[in-house]
Amino acid sequence: MAPSSRSGKQLKPAMKKGASAVPPSPGEALASPAARRVTPKQRTNSVATPSVASRKRLKVALVGFGTVGRSVAKLLSLDPNGPLLLTHICNRNIEKKRVDWVPDRVRWTENIEDLLSSDSDVIVELVGGLQPAGDWIRRALRAGKSVVTANKLLIAESGPELLKLARDTGQHIEFGASVAGGIPAIVAIQEGLAGDRLSKIEGILNGTCNFILTQMEANGASFAEALKEAQERGFAEANPRDDIEGFDARAKLVILTQAGLRLQVRSDQIPCAPISTVEAVDFIYAREIDCTIRQISLAQKESGAGRVNLFAAVRPALIPAQSLLAHVQGSQNMVIATGEFVGQIVLSGYGAGGDPTAVAVMSDLHAILRRSTVPPERQVSPGAPLQIPHTVSGEFTVPHYLRFVVRDRPGIVAEVASILSKYHIGIDALLQRPGYPRSALPFTMTLESCSSEVLAHALAEVGRLDFHVQPLLCLPILQG
Repeated sequence: MAPSSRSGKQLKPAMKKGASAVPPSPGEALASPAARRVTPKQRTNSVATPSVASRKRLKVALVGFGTVGRSVAKLLSLDPNGPLLLTHICNRNIEKKRVDWVPDRVRWTENIEDLLSSDSDVIVELVGGLQPAGDWIRRALRAGKSVVTANKLLIAESGPELLKLARDTGQHIEFGASVAGGIPAIVAIQEGLAGDRLSKIEGILNGTCNFILTQMEANGASFAEALKEAQERGFAEANPRDDIEGFDARAKLVILTQAGLRLQVRSDQIPCAPISTVEAVDFIYAREIDCTIRQISLAQKESGAGRVNLFAAVRPALIPAQSLLAHVQGSQNMVIATGEFVGQIVLSGYGAGGDPTAVAVMSDLHAILRRSTVPPERQVSPGAPLQIPHTVSGEFTVPHYLRFVVRDRPGIVAEVASILSKYHIGIDALLQRPGYPRSALPFTMTLESCSSEVLAHALAEVGRLDFHVQPLLCLPILQG
């Protein structure tokens, strides 16, 4: 029903010819009539003029034409009239890399100088390693080019410095592809959770290790067998040291710690332990206490007495079988961020491989495209400055799992218990399954919650006892 005047006559709303009948937004409804008035010129511009973003084309030069580089080139070539224009591809032995599906306009080269001196707007670095990639990125920023990189080692080592260089040169550097591949972990944490105060980031950050451990869990395979399958299926490199030892996941944890917890930390400050010490029998015993085993990356921020401390580590750990992390299978990744107000946010998916990582690279390119249309004075300022934590420690007070392989004889448990008691460490349970030879008998202990630092001293004494067939394994039991 139309509104009426006091005389009962209906009032027709005034509307200029050609004006839109769309109601005002809440903000417009609160504004004065003068503030809401739209002139014919304004109305014409708002309808007929295309957005700046629709006119802008970003020229992209690609360094590295491996698995990820090929996928990025394919995505860039899907829409020849789109806003992202591939102009250069740089790689060693370029003649062996050429493919016929790349547009003819693209220049192939082995010389990085061709890219740095070109009119490209963005350099996409997919070579990896600290050098020469680090020098190339710095030179690109100084040459007035923004950068997208998937280089986790470089960002973990020099991220704050490169971000400052990008700001100082009026450029952008994006590295969403450096952590968890196709999972938008960094943008979700930096932008989606910008209003919260994060205290903890944990997850499964290495697909190679997760594939190996889930194969051992599902099939009873040995570590060597699972690693061989991972290599045959392309989930592990010929030299998988960085993955197996935890170095790859540690670099990613450093980046997430800087992005989410706003703490500046170096990789060498975070302890990591290999998954190669885990055996198939450990999954059997883990199931006895309703747990499984995963490589867990964990960073926890604690504040008090005017100080900020960081507890962080990358290592295999027992986690409850019903936990979210326990359900991450194969080469998938998961990142869990815990905030003061929002609680837990979970991000999961395929974190490695050409296509998932290429999607992250493309997302970073679109982010730069959007920002390139915003005047410098309207650019969003960076987040809170990074703090340097007072201490960085890998020591946690949690329950622990011990697995022994011994030459069986009377008194073994009593000797171990005596040493643990000296350090005030309590035994929660003792498990021994039948069917193993007495010459190499595995059994396990679960310990009550204790400091991992104190436990290390106790286990140094236990390790000197004469019944060990192989070094004992100690894993934390996390709540998940």
